[in-house]
Amino acid sequence: MDLDLHYEKANENDIDFLLDLRMKTMNPHYAESHLPTDKETTLKRILYEFDKAHIIFLNQLPIGLLKINRTAEKTEVLQLQIDPELQGRGVGRSILKNILDEASETGKTVSLSVLKTNKAQQLYSSLGFQIVGEDEHSYFMEVKNEQGN
Repeated sequence: MDLDLHYEKANENDIDFLLDLRMKTMNPHYAESHLPTDKETTLKRILYEFDKAHIIFLNQLPIGLLKINRTAEKTEVLQLQIDPELQGRGVGRSILKNILDEASETGKTVSLSVLKTNKAQQLYSSLGFQIVGEDEHSYFMEVKNEQGN
């Protein structure tokens, strides 16, 4: 599927969009996990590593957030949120596939965490992510790529 996706670095003008997006995409999972869902906590989660945040645009409309940390050894997907109205249509899969393809070329491991209550873990597993650890609320998942493969 060829999607017209592009990314723009997030700035303070995007906070209202990101707050609304996070409340729609993540708060149900936080509530199910008995974690805080208040506005202040939600805002702290948005501001975490904000310098790595990018707004995802589809056909020129903002539809999500990708927060990613790339180092020499590893690519860490810190946050990926797609508007619920567009979930299940291949947008997240396409984004993750591009990240995995890029990491494969350089032999980098791709990692992320997912709440145990979040059905997105099925998507991650289908793309090759494997659980490498867990805590009370989350699974930690990775795809290991070796240089030259």
